Amino acid sequence: MTGFVEAVISGGMSEVRSALAGLDEPARRALGDELVAEVRRRRDAWWWQGEAATLAVAAVGTLSTPTKVAALLGRRSVWLSGVDAAPVVDVARERGVTWLADVAYKLADRLPRDRMVAGWRFVAGLLLAEKAPPPTGDDFVRGWAAAQGWPAPRGTRLPTVDRLRADPFLDALLPRLFEVDGVGTELARGDGAGTDSHALPRALAALAAEGRLDRAELLNGVLGRLLRGDRPGALRPFLALHDLLAPAPDEVAVRSNAYLRLLTDGPGPVARAAQRTLREAGDAAEPEALWEAARTVLARPEKALVRAQVSWLDRLARQHPDQAAEIGAVLAVAADHPDAGLRERALTLAQRHGHRPVAVATVVEARDDLPPPLPAAAAPPPIDDVDELVEEVAAALRGQWPTAVLERVVDGLVRLGTRERDRVAAALGPVLRRAQVTEYHQTWARFLPAAQVNGLLLAAAGIGDATRRRDHWASVLATSRSAEAASGRPAPMWLYRLRLAEAGQRLDGHDDPGLLSAPTSATGAIEPQVLYERLAAFGARPYWQWDCGQAFLRLPADVDEPLAARAEALGTTAGIELAAWLRGEIVPVPAQEVVTVGRRERSRGHDWIYDSLPERRRLVALTPSADVDDRFGLITLTPPTIGTRMFGAGDLWPAVLPGHRGVVAAQVLPELAMAAQEDLGGRGPVLLALAECTGAGGPALDLAVAYGLCARHEADRVAALDALLLLAAAGDLDAPAVGGHLGEIGAQGQVILTRAVTPLRDALAAGARLSVWRLLAAALPPLLAEPTPPRGTPDLLALAAEAATATGIRIEVPGLADVVARGGGSRLVAEARRLAGVLAV
Repeated sequence: MTGFVEAVISGGMSEVRSALAGLDEPARRALGDELVAEVRRRRDAWWWQGEAATLAVAAVGTLSTPTKVAALLGRRSVWLSGVDAAPVVDVARERGVTWLADVAYKLADRLPRDRMVAGWRFVAGLLLAEKAPPPTGDDFVRGWAAAQGWPAPRGTRLPTVDRLRADPFLDALLPRLFEVDGVGTELARGDGAGTDSHALPRALAALAAEGRLDRAELLNGVLGRLLRGDRPGALRPFLALHDLLAPAPDEVAVRSNAYLRLLTDGPGPVARAAQRTLREAGDAAEPEALWEAARTVLARPEKALVRAQVSWLDRLARQHPDQAAEIGAVLAVAADHPDAGLRERALTLAQRHGHRPVAVATVVEARDDLPPPLPAAAAPPPIDDVDELVEEVAAALRGQWPTAVLERVVDGLVRLGTRERDRVAAALGPVLRRAQVTEYHQTWARFLPAAQVNGLLLAAAGIGDATRRRDHWASVLATSRSAEAASGRPAPMWLYRLRLAEAGQRLDGHDDPGLLSAPTSATGAIEPQVLYERLAAFGARPYWQWDCGQAFLRLPADVDEPLAARAEALGTTAGIELAAWLRGEIVPVPAQEVVTVGRRERSRGHDWIYDSLPERRRLVALTPSADVDDRFGLITLTPPTIGTRMFGAGDLWPAVLPGHRGVVAAQVLPELAMAAQEDLGGRGPVLLALAECTGAGGPALDLAVAYGLCARHEADRVAALDALLLLAAAGDLDAPAVGGHLGEIGAQGQVILTRAVTPLRDALAAGARLSVWRLLAAALPPLLAEPTPPRGTPDLLALAAEAATATGIRIEVPGLADVVARGGGSRLVAEARRLAGVLAV
């Protein structure tokens, strides 16, 4: 490495400038080649201000084209923030370079967003030196906007309006300021001193007032930005500019359509600004267009916006008596608003202005209006091709191993790995090496199916120590079931561990027919007839214990005596056991008992997690009858205390026992409760799988739905809505039981009740009107019995009134009359009064 390159690396600007002076072009290019090679070699080294500045000077002083310079300075490791363009321009002048502007344009296209903002001053300095027009790409515009709020690099910073007036980029970039998404966050940085966050909007308005900028173009740009929308923080500077421009009535009139769109569709602050502007402009909008927009506004949830709209309509009705009746009809749209105060005021004003509602006779059927549920999707067909097997494995290795994928891959490995062993190994090996798949021998991974399947894949590919692997599988299978259960892991984990060890031993065989337990349904279930046919084809050959056991567990809980007789007639051990399962003699329904658990014991020392745990949780215990041998340890459950370590087996349970919905619900209930009471997310798929299972649900299923409706994460609440609709459509939803649990856990403060309002409202809109009404009628009594009902109770009362009206069914709600009798103007009393009125009709 020459002294020149060493000087560049160390940030020695004077040494670099001296070395470049007087060089001929061949010498420069030789140094340039050396410089590029060294930068590439030091790929993990970062170039900061001093080093980046010398690198920029060296690049322009030695490299032959703007493309090479931009490629070097645009590297991920080069940080151009704080780099002054002046020395680079000086070196270019000394060398006679005429392509600095091209370097700037290429950097503007090449640098990612964060680097463009950071290196904007450098790029802009090159353009200014060359008197070149600025690029108008999104990232350069963001950098320009951000630069308006940066502190001055040296000396006292001029006022924003003076700087902007003299800015050579202003005319070219101003139109793009209203088109680039997210640029408003840069405008909000202010004047660079942190004292005026609206400095740039204020400067733009001042320049429009003095004629430096076109006022109409500014106003059109602001409205265009607001119509396109953006994040709230990014829209705030544009709203400030709009208010500073203070459009006159004639300016509003020619843009009334844009303001009406903002009023109806804009986010809250934007809609309020549009509403205020239209109101102050008088008759700027056509009456018919204004009435249509008002109908939409009156249905919006923002109370302040709706309240202002009601007042505005009232004023318009008094100013224009000839239109009062029409305006009254518009006001009547607010009759369905969830806020009782707004609803009553709007109806009072509607009647005052001459609106007389026409009674319409309706006939309402007392049932849900839901389409019949579709049968569960069939499981994908078995993998019968090596290429398909390898593709499935490669896809799974890039993400996770969903249960359905795991089952299908294991089945394919067992069949194809014993039938086309060499071809499977040749195709699978490169995929596993590329993904760096290794075996897990750590204690924490012993029970995780995704970790254990790695050993199976490596065995099929012929990679690793086969003897050690076989010894491990033999050791796993020699472990007793009681010992596996004593490990503390949930049953699905050790069941999968045993099944995967068993599958590993099967890889040494020939022409294996595949898993008896391969599901025929996407839920994990197996059709009894299909299992019978598999066993019949299996004949008297010995079967694999854990594969066969899982196959039986996937049968529906229904009794099928004719098929049981045929299975028994096979005369094989597996056939006789299948007959017993089909007669319901193996997995009896355990008793379910709702229990309330508290927190675990406080740990010694500092236990900061303990104080953040919920104080109580409603769960379900499972107890089989005394004469039942729970041979798999699946139907006995003592609910864990809050804060007990969980092993995350919730995703595995539905496919282990798809025909025993209540058992599965009880087992996954702690995780569903954590999704509502703590920050556990991603439980929605488990709840949906639970709804698609078959068999009796009982209290565990009811509680699962109640917790799902109150889940912290929206995606999980949406899944709870889908599960509720699926169960209701199938006739498997015990709505009063779900409501009773929801009311109790809500009254006890175990969940945030307001979260349940939206999914229940959506369920009502989807057609589950009777189910929602029965659920709410059971949820309200424990809530109303509280001295201070929890937040969300008025919303549930309003929703109950809508559901009761939709069904025409009267259900007594204990405690409702007592709340009505309290009197007063609170929303709780108003909504209770409304529901009582509906039930009294």
